[in-house]
This record gives sequence, structure tokens and C-alpha cells, in this order.
Amino acid sequence: QVQVVESGGGSVQAGGSLRLSCAASGSNQCGYDMSWYRQAPGKEREFVSFIDSGGITRYADSVEGRFTISQDKAKLTVYLQMNSLIPEDTAMYYCKYQRRFTPRYWRTCTSLDAWGQGTLVTVSS
Repeated sequence: QVQVVESGGGSVQAGGSLRLSCAASGSNQCGYDMSWYRQAPGKEREFVSFIDSGGITRYADSVEGRFTISQDKAKLTVYLQMNSLIPEDTAMYYCKYQRRFTPRYWRTCTSLDAWGQGTLVTVSS
């Protein structure tokens, strides 16, 4: 069973920065997509950013230019550098790991989805 663990949340003032980490367990030979989502109180969970094992990245319009996603493939870890934080960024941030079936490593690289428990980011004005 794959485990996904987020860390790095905290409380900062507007204009500050935080770096979130998301570590998944299992083989680092598999193809994957890893995404960050967030959910503010009383709101639906929304997409924040995405990176795949090939290095393709995507961002929500609301964070484009302020957040940067990166990865350490050997450690199966993704980072979300968040700069110029605003109060509207306050939310629980969740990491989603989507492992893709990889024919070359068919025994260990079956497809699956796994979510972390979340890490709280609070931005004060």
C-alpha cells in the first residue's frame, strides 16, 4: 500500500513564503503524476499544481507566477514553493499521487491513486 505524506505547512504573514513537501512510498521506477490541491473552509477542493515524472508542470491561474512545483524523482518527493502568499491561499493543502502502469516494471508499477492527509497553510493579513 502506498503512503503519501505532506509536510511544511504553517502560519505566515501575507507576502511570506512556505515550502510544502509531499513524499510517496514505493518504487521510484514508475511513471506518475503528482498534484497539489487545496481546500479552504466552506469551499470545495481545488486544483493548485501538477507535475509528472517527465517534468511537465501545470498551475492554477490563481497561483501562476507565485508558486513553483519541483520534484526529486529518486526520493519520489514533490515540492511546492509558495511565494508572495496572500490570505486567500489559506487552506488545507493535499497531495495526490497517481502511479501509472509502467509496462517495463509491470510487477511493481500498477496504477493507483493515493491522497495524503493534508498540511495546513494559514496566511494572515
